Amino acid sequence: MKNLKEFKESFSQILALTEKNIKLSLRYKLGLFISYITYLISIIMPLIIMQNIFEYRVNIGLGNIGLWSSQNFILYQFIAYNIMLISGITNAYPSQFRNEKYWKTLPALIIGPFNRSNLLLGIFLSHLTIISFPFIIFFILGLIWQPISIGTIILIIAIFFLIALIFSGIGLILGIFAISNENIWNVLSFLLMFVMWFSCITYPFEIFPGFIQKIINLNPLYYIFDFLRITWIQDDILFTISTYPFHFIILISTSIILPSIGVFLFNQVYKKYGITGY
Repeated sequence: MKNLKEFKESFSQILALTEKNIKLSLRYKLGLFISYITYLISIIMPLIIMQNIFEYRVNIGLGNIGLWSSQNFILYQFIAYNIMLISGITNAYPSQFRNEKYWKTLPALIIGPFNRSNLLLGIFLSHLTIISFPFIIFFILGLIWQPISIGTIILIIAIFFLIALIFSGIGLILGIFAISNENIWNVLSFLLMFVMWFSCITYPFEIFPGFIQKIINLNPLYYIFDFLRITWIQDDILFTISTYPFHFIILISTSIILPSIGVFLFNQVYKKYGITGY
């Protein structure tokens, strides 16, 4: 009975925190809409450039660029848009922590382990809820453009969820430094920008020169995003996993390691530095 009561209390707190975060985000609807449009603009330019490259290659008798052609590259950008939506959670944690910090409500929220976990889950769920509408639209557009089997759809959704966990781990790391040591937060945010640049989120790996490809090969996010796209394109789960086992291992391991590191750093950094900058 005690465990059931604690579960109900935690569930209620998570729902309350999620609802609060959603209402706060919806107070600034224009900013939210602009963020959606910004992501859309980010995929339009690569689409225009790559369509011209595909056309040029056809004119000189060359084939596709890796797995990608002028027909299926639109799917590449639909997937990129949804990844960008999910990646916004890396800003959600620092933003929420900083808001709670200046409202002076953060210490009360993380006094106990249950409260602390509920805070983190509330931010995670609220972000997924806020992006759900555009995410579903682009997911459906992808299915219309290139239909896949029910099994692959389930796996694709699972991969997107694992990507959300990965970005939540990154966001948690950024968030704790945002309230404890802003210098480290700024450095990590700067590094994350480069990691995203070298993840092939909007351009295929094959178009980059050799020395850039070597850098990309060091980036785990590249393998994760690539596995997502390949799974959709091939629509054959067993074949994809057996052909790209390293990609699959990187996906699973990163989705476990990064959130774990995030929670560990959250606890350790908060204990050591507390909250600074009041």
